[in-house]
Order: sequence, then C-alpha cells, then structure tokens
Amino acid sequence: MEATQAVDAAAWPSLASLVGYISGRMSIPCSSIDYQQFLGVTSPRKKQEQNTMTIRDSDASGAKKEHTNMTHGDNNSFFEHDVEMMGSVDAHLLNTTVQNISWEGTEVTVKDRVTKQPKKIVDHVNGIVEAGEICALMGPSGCGKTTLLNVLAGRPTNASSVSGSVLVNGAKPSRSQFRQMSCFVEQEDALIGSLTVRETLLFTSRLSSTSSLPASERLARIDGLLNAFGLNEQANTIIGTPIRKGISGGQKRRVGVASQLITSPKIMFLDEPTSGLDSAASFEVISYLKTVAKRSNLIVIASIHQPSTSTFNLFDKLLLLSAGKTHYFGPVDNVVPYYESLGMPIPTQVNPAEHVLEMVNTDFVKDKRQAAQRLEAMHEGWEESRPAKELRAAIADAEKNSTAFEDDQAEKKPGLPSLALTLLHRSFIKSYRDVVAYGIRFAMYTGLAIMMGTVWLRLSTDQESIIPLTNAIFFGGAFMSFMAVAAVPSFLEDRDQYVKEHQNGLYGPTALLISNFFIGIPYLFLIALIFSVISYWLSNFRPSATAFFVWVLWLFLDLLAAESLVVFFVSLFPSFVISLALVAFANGLWMSVNGFMVSPTILNSFYKYVFHYWDYQKYVFEGMMHNEFGHRTYTCGKGCQCMYQTPLASECKIAGQGVLDTYGYTENHFGRDVGIMLSIVIGYRIAAWIVLKIKKN
Repeated sequence: MEATQAVDAAAWPSLASLVGYISGRMSIPCSSIDYQQFLGVTSPRKKQEQNTMTIRDSDASGAKKEHTNMTHGDNNSFFEHDVEMMGSVDAHLLNTTVQNISWEGTEVTVKDRVTKQPKKIVDHVNGIVEAGEICALMGPSGCGKTTLLNVLAGRPTNASSVSGSVLVNGAKPSRSQFRQMSCFVEQEDALIGSLTVRETLLFTSRLSSTSSLPASERLARIDGLLNAFGLNEQANTIIGTPIRKGISGGQKRRVGVASQLITSPKIMFLDEPTSGLDSAASFEVISYLKTVAKRSNLIVIASIHQPSTSTFNLFDKLLLLSAGKTHYFGPVDNVVPYYESLGMPIPTQVNPAEHVLEMVNTDFVKDKRQAAQRLEAMHEGWEESRPAKELRAAIADAEKNSTAFEDDQAEKKPGLPSLALTLLHRSFIKSYRDVVAYGIRFAMYTGLAIMMGTVWLRLSTDQESIIPLTNAIFFGGAFMSFMAVAAVPSFLEDRDQYVKEHQNGLYGPTALLISNFFIGIPYLFLIALIFSVISYWLSNFRPSATAFFVWVLWLFLDLLAAESLVVFFVSLFPSFVISLALVAFANGLWMSVNGFMVSPTILNSFYKYVFHYWDYQKYVFEGMMHNEFGHRTYTCGKGCQCMYQTPLASECKIAGQGVLDTYGYTENHFGRDVGIMLSIVIGYRIAAWIVLKIKKN
C-alpha cells in the first residue's frame, strides 16, 4: 500500500481533492511478474548476434513449422499447454480465438491527380497470415504498402473505391469485433509527451478494461510489458515534449507497441515501426514483436522500408509489392529460392531485402517503358508460380474451414462515465506537467493584465475617462478571447491521441469532449480571476465586490467560448497553421462586429444579422458595459460641458446609462445574455462532436 500511495501522490500533487473520485480507482498495489522470463527476452541490444542466430535457427526449423502445420485441434491443445505455462496474469496476451487473417482480391482505386482518371494503387493482392507469424509488407516508396495496411486494418483511406475481402478465421467479422481483436500502431505514434512510460500504459489499460480488473493484476500486466520491452529503467521517464526531453525514438516505438499490447489484441498492424531508427534499434523493435507473436500466438503485420539482413530474417512471411501489384508472398526463407527459379538469383553476400527492392524499384531507371515491361513480366511470373497457387489454395481452405469469432475477453469495456473520468484524470496530469497546456497561457494573461492595468492606470470618474474605460472594456474582453489561440497546440495533441485510440476502439468523441470541457473549467476560471485581480483594480473600474465578480464571470464565459471555438476549428482542420489562422481570423471578425468599433445601431444589415448576434464577444462587451456604466455617474467638464446629455446634466454629472444609450444598450439583459453565452459554448462543442463523429480521418 505504500507503493500505492506513492503512485497516487505523484499523480495528484496539488489538486487531489478536485478529483477525489479517482483516488480509490487508482489504488494500485505494487507487484511484478517475471515477464521477461516468460517471453524469453534477454536484451537484444546486448546480444543482437546471438538473438539473430537463435531466432533464425529455432523459428525456421521448429517453432515455425509447429505453427504452420498445426491443425485446429492441435491449436487447442497447444493453447491449453501455453495457458498453464504462462499463468493467469499473463494469459490476457495469449490469442486462443484468431487462427488467421486472409485477404483476397484486394483492390484500391483513386483518382489520378494529373489525368483525372481512375488509378489502381493496390491491384488484386492476396495473402494469409497465421497465428504466431509476423509478416512484412515491403516495397519501394509509393507502392501501396501503407494503403494496403490501412485496408487490412479496416481503417479509412482516401480511395475512390476499395474492393476485395478481408477475413478472420475465414469469415468476415463485424466492425466492432475487428476493432476489439486488432490494433494499429502508427508510423509516428501519437503519445502524450507529458506522461511517463508507466502512465501511458496505465491509462491505455484503464481505457480498454473496467475497474473490475483487479488493480494488482493491472499493475502486473504493466510491469510485465515494461520488462518484456526493456523499458524498466525508463518507466518513470516522460515520453518527451518540445520543451522537456524524454525517451529516445526507439524507446518511443516500443512504448507505442506496448501500449497496444496492454489492450490484449489478437492482430497487430504496424506502419513502418523501424522508420528513422538505426539497424540496432530496428532489430530490437522487430525482435520484440517476433518474440511476442510467437509466445502469445499473435498475428503481426508490419510495413517496412529497407531492413537489414538480420532484421529481415526475423520475419516469417514477406509480401513484396511494386506499383500496387504482388511480386512475392510467402516465407522469408523461400525468397532466395523463388528468385533463383525465375532466373534472377540473389548474390550470396548481398542483403536479400535490399536486392529485391532494387529489382522492383523503377523510380530511378532511365528507360521507364522497359522497366515497366520487366515489372509486368515479374508480376505475371508470380501469378503463374507454384507459391501463388498454394496461397490461393490456403485462402480457400481457410474459408472452407471458417469459424466464427468468439469473444474470449472476460473483461468488459468501460462505459462512458468511466471513460470520461479516466480521460479527465489523464488530462489533469498533462495540464499541470505540460507548460504548453496552461502554463504559457497563465504567463500570457498575467502579462496582459499588468499591461492593461498600467496603461489604463487609475482612471477617474471624470467624463474624460469614459472613452478610456470603454476602450479598456473592449480590450479586456476581445484580447482575452483572441489569445485563446494558445490552446491550439494542446488540443491538437489531444485530437491526435483521440484519433489513434478511437480507431483502436477505445472511446468516442463524447468522452473526449466531456473530459476536455471539464478539465478546462478550473484553469480558465483561475485565469479570469488572476487577470481581473490585477487589471480591474489598477484601472479603477466600478469599486464594488458585485461588479468585480460580474466582470470575472464575463471574462470566464469569454474564455469558455473562445476555447470551444478552438476545439471546433482544430476538430475540423487538424493542422496547426490552418487552425491558428482560422481561430485568429474568427476572433478578428468577432472584434470587428461586437459593437465597439461600429455601434450596433449603425452596423450594416449583413454583418448585424449574419455575425453580430452569435458573436460571443458582443455579449461580453455588452455585459461589461452594463456592469461599469449601469450604476455609475461621471462629472462633466469645466463649465458643465457634458459629453453625454442625461437627466443629471443640471447637476453637472453624466449618468452612465447615457453612455449605454449611444450603443443601443437601453436595457440590461444579464440573465438572457449569460444563457446565450452558455448556448454558444455548447453549440461549438456540439459542432466539434459532429465533426469528430462524421470525419473518417
């Protein structure tokens, strides 16, 4: 329990009471398992040469044949033996239901940008991968690897049409079933930089399984994966942000894979997991995948660009593509004999992966026509080859012996309240650790408040101060919302994380937007309060506690609406530059039509009826004006020269209502305007929800 309290104390340093509902759920006793022994992993970086020989020899002869030649009846006895060997804590990784994944006649057509005609980027591709195997998708750049991987994973593409079948155990699973049994690891995996490695696995586990899973078992699984992927020393190191250095690129790849394994998938898809890594780091990543696939009987399919010989030999199967067409599919061990049979022998001292890529790559050849003819001949040679016929027979046999997918997961998926609370907890940790989330904004708004308070310093109640006070009210409301552009990077990270986790079936837009909204409330209120404490009293606005807190309320609603606008635009255009430009443009528009620069009484009809009435800055400006001028009087100039004619002119005073009348603010609709502001906030959030729900990418 001491370890439990240490974990909780680290996660909730100062605002534990704010989210005390989670403290009980986060009671995680400290226990561990010798997962490294179970997986047989011994640090590939230290023993790369030994691992290469061991995996090539043992897997190619014994383990590989065992998986390839097993019947369904043999599989069951093998699984039962493995479950006993692994124990209940580790059994969540063992695949006992998915025997194979196959695809037949897969075609993807897009519209050519130049000719505007249909163009096949994946052309009638077949394949089958058995449980316990790791398959490489390889080919030159632009050959269709990533597109095919997305199709196999059931992910959206920008294609005009997709045809063919993707089957599991010879049958087509439903979308929800496939999401439950599979996961996808991006080339640039979206990870929250301010979380530690352990926290990354912890939150993924909580998002994929309910609190019915004992905390001790959850922690044991996390410790097991940390051991298996060589991440024990980095367990309490943050992933890394643009400001704070974290783990290395290779370690991030391993964290990405481990965070998917914690969800107990049966099929793993990886988009170029070795991209940007050196040969040693690449070998580590693939060897971890190889070991996990063999021991847990998982199916792993990864696109890979140009592996070293040792890394290439770790794969069980290879699918070689060029111009969207198959040039080889089958065991990696048979690549050399296959090309020898075509009269294209691979030299003995050459990396086979590098050599076959050179053969099917036509990007740098001078005679494009001759190269295209050679590629077509190689493709036809494949279609007529014995391995191609055996592949078609294997796919047909899988369909003939098809079995329905049964859910073997005793753990239920968490409901919406649990998902929202977990995301809220994760967002809270991010909010106080990542200076980009709110720290920079606190600094910006504090600086803005000091500047405003000293520029409009100690304004008096003379009529000469009326216009400066009006300017200060406009400045405070308009620039508070304008500077909400600082929220763009933070929500972009949240959205990228959402896309990955949503496509892996963890949660939907409702949980994301609920957690994002509630985590922002205390911080935005604190920003509004700090800004007001500094600027309100320095500028000498109406000296009243009620007036002060009404001012705070309007600034708070202003920030809520501005941040909701950011959420909407980032959801619609998940690009930093585009989102930043749109948020800045929208706030510039709201500043122009909010009633300050051009009075609503003379604003032209188009801007008045199209933009003015749903401009949240309008209601903030109007509310602040009533707050300042609705209950205050000002003295006229020398000789009782009054800028505004009011009933108090005979007393050489100006009633604040006279100022309001010039803007058309004859009545104070406080309750109505607050309701409209809340409606605008909710409206932007609903619009963001619709965008996230509809958008496929």
